[in-house]
Amino acid sequence: MRFLRGNTKLLLVWPIVALLISLVGWGSLLQRLDHERKTVETDIEKEALILARSHAERMAQTIEVIDQLLLHVRYEWELTNGQLRLDTVKEKHGLFPSNSFFNVAITDRDGVHVTSTYNEVEGLVVLDRAYFQVQRDSDIDSLYIDRLTLGRSSKKSVIHFSRRIVTKEGNFDGVVRASVSPEYLSGTYDAMLMGANDIVGILGTDKNLRAMRIGGKVYRWNEAPMRQLPVLQGGNGSTFLRDKDYFEDERNRYLGWYKVAQYPLFALSGLDEKDALAGYRTHQTAAVSQAIQNTIALALFTLIAMAMSVRLAWRKFQVSLSKAAYRIATEEGQEGFYILKPIPRKDDIITDYEVMDCNSNGARFFQKQPLDIAGKRISRLFRDAERRERAKQIFSQAMEVGAYESDIEIPRTDPEAPSWFHIRIVRSEDVLAITMRDISESKAHVAELERRGNHDALTGLPNRHWVNSYLPSAIDNARGMGCALAILFLDLDGFKKVNDTLGHEAGDDLLRHVGKRLKLAVRPRDHVIRIGGDEFVVITEKIYHSGDASHVASRVLHAFEEPFHLRQGMACVGASIGISMFPSDGSDANSLLNNADIAMYSVKTSGKRNFRFFDQRFYDAIRAKHEKEAEIRHAVDHDQFVIYYQPRVDIATGITSSMEALVRWAHPTHGIVVPNEFIPMAEETGIIISLGKIVIEKVCAQMADWSKRGQELVPVSINVSPRQFNEGNIATILQEAIERHHVDPRLIEIEVTESSMMSENDEVTTKLHAIRQMGIKILVDDFGTGYSSLSQLQRLDFDVLKVDRTFTNELVTANEGRVLFQAIITMAHGLGMRVVAEGVETLEQIKLLKALRCDEIQGFYVSQPLPASDTQPILPKWFFPSTA
Repeated sequence: MRFLRGNTKLLLVWPIVALLISLVGWGSLLQRLDHERKTVETDIEKEALILARSHAERMAQTIEVIDQLLLHVRYEWELTNGQLRLDTVKEKHGLFPSNSFFNVAITDRDGVHVTSTYNEVEGLVVLDRAYFQVQRDSDIDSLYIDRLTLGRSSKKSVIHFSRRIVTKEGNFDGVVRASVSPEYLSGTYDAMLMGANDIVGILGTDKNLRAMRIGGKVYRWNEAPMRQLPVLQGGNGSTFLRDKDYFEDERNRYLGWYKVAQYPLFALSGLDEKDALAGYRTHQTAAVSQAIQNTIALALFTLIAMAMSVRLAWRKFQVSLSKAAYRIATEEGQEGFYILKPIPRKDDIITDYEVMDCNSNGARFFQKQPLDIAGKRISRLFRDAERRERAKQIFSQAMEVGAYESDIEIPRTDPEAPSWFHIRIVRSEDVLAITMRDISESKAHVAELERRGNHDALTGLPNRHWVNSYLPSAIDNARGMGCALAILFLDLDGFKKVNDTLGHEAGDDLLRHVGKRLKLAVRPRDHVIRIGGDEFVVITEKIYHSGDASHVASRVLHAFEEPFHLRQGMACVGASIGISMFPSDGSDANSLLNNADIAMYSVKTSGKRNFRFFDQRFYDAIRAKHEKEAEIRHAVDHDQFVIYYQPRVDIATGITSSMEALVRWAHPTHGIVVPNEFIPMAEETGIIISLGKIVIEKVCAQMADWSKRGQELVPVSINVSPRQFNEGNIATILQEAIERHHVDPRLIEIEVTESSMMSENDEVTTKLHAIRQMGIKILVDDFGTGYSSLSQLQRLDFDVLKVDRTFTNELVTANEGRVLFQAIITMAHGLGMRVVAEGVETLEQIKLLKALRCDEIQGFYVSQPLPASDTQPILPKWFFPSTA
């Protein structure tokens, strides 16, 4: 009765505690699942908005291209006085996309097709078409975007884009129209990023659907993918659309919309609910299933715990009756205490030891009670034979020497049990007094410090320090076993874009996912290491030919085919892998790592997303490239460059109007080296910035020298590369050089390429304005080879347009070449610019250019580039031949 009165609570506490734990656990689980679902749905809506924004940006670019094409066709139609044949231009020059996606036509004022890229539509009457009626009835020159309809000539679903044509008096004279397939406008659908039930669409502000694509299906003009259109609030946003209310396929979708800049359109992007929440629902099912299992396990544990608790309580009650106080002094400390008595044989040889006594700490180290240990022999306490023999050796040494002290490790049989002890043994008469102290925590701390030094904190993978210590021994093992070893050096393709677009947290999340995928892709015995940034290394051991390494590399590449689902959105990255093998590609760790890195670089330079073995020839090519780069840097540092000058002549008078400064490399052994042998590398490596500064300095110094001789000078133009223009402070460099040499700024001109002004930001305008304020003229060099627009030329207000030599060459070979050159001259004169024809090499070219009212010419027919002399190499007027 006394035992029951003292332990009644023992029968009730376990089920009560178990019930409370279950209630708290299930409540927490359901609350967490609900929060996770809301978080996932919020992320999906954000992703839908991001996809809609991307679709809107691409759609704005696509429509701008279509509008530019219409403007260009209209301009050519007006330039040729209505004689332009679109089918001929398409066949000869391929200026228009395939008819399957794109059809351009010109309609006269009566609504009759005159010409098109689709031969069969000439004579077709389109008076009833909205795109014709709107342009005919409007006085405003603007782009009109029609609804999705059936093309009469192509018999396919199309969207019409149109602009009006007017006479010189401003009267309506017809329409230029582009018919575009909805597949062309929904081409932003990416199967890698979107599922088979996701949508991409274009919705007009007039609430008419222009194009819609669900997975691989593009809807035609007479098909209705939606039962009703959603109400779009604001310029952009996202929402959840339920099945029967909106979509014909009765699927729920998360819809994002984004206003297309400058056009009355919304870009739509929809993510299917079932597909988008598939991962969450799998996680939900697994979590609930695990919770059920945990509840059952808790119930079983409660029953067992109740039985064990009663049993232990009974034994404790028995002990307390027989021994009220036990070893108080030894119980106060944290150390385990034991008294061992040796058990000898008849020949006095000790064969075992008996535990005479121990405290509770000592018994706890064995996960037992003191009464369970007292009287037991060591041979029975240590069931493992190896541990038993090791203990006997230690005790025997203490008996022989009189003392023993050391740190020992005991393999864990329970995760909660100590693994390291500091043991101290002292012999007293014929017994051993032993104290043991748990030092597992301090040992774990030391091990953790060592682990952190050898592992990457972000991914948990081994790091570069670990590779440097492990790889030499791995190479020695491979050498001893007579087998091969492969190093796979991996760099992510597209990682910077993820960092820039989604943020550094997304980049870190991506690296963690990459580490997990790599460990799943390689063999269990292979090692995956992150050596820094977005670079990883895989060490593949115990292989016998390159095919084994190729197999592992292929598995790694396959692991990157699926996009990564991050908290911030989806990310698609690839991998470039370089492979080096021991012993063929190196016999030490540094050689193998460097050669694998070189092989990876060769993949980067040849398309990425592949693997390649180390090739000595590619290494030699890289080394040669680095040597040439070093040679160019040495040339810059030691002033090995000279300037040649090529005159530019006024085509009407034959007088030298200007000259272009051209840099040459005065190589100490190779002689004069032309620019195309060193300028591309200088541009690629950034040396062009220093070289450009040298050229400006030399030209200004030369102009100052010619000026001192009293000669009347003509301006000299200096080429400024795109990188020098964008990265260097070109205006400051020019101003400092002009002031240092006291040169009239009007005698200096600069030539910039079209690629230098590609950006339409204020920085380009500011730089050009600063240069112009100094009195320096600005020339557009190699016009026609870049992608500048008329608006840029007008906005940036250039002085001279230098037409690329390819257009000059086509003057005498094709009528289209003359028409195009005439268009360029007309455009430039309309913008107040003079026109220079580059690459003039024949008298016939000069005659044609003069007839086209070109202003100036430059080329080998006039003069080759000339070295500097005492006077400026201005050509005499009589040198220019008569073109009459």
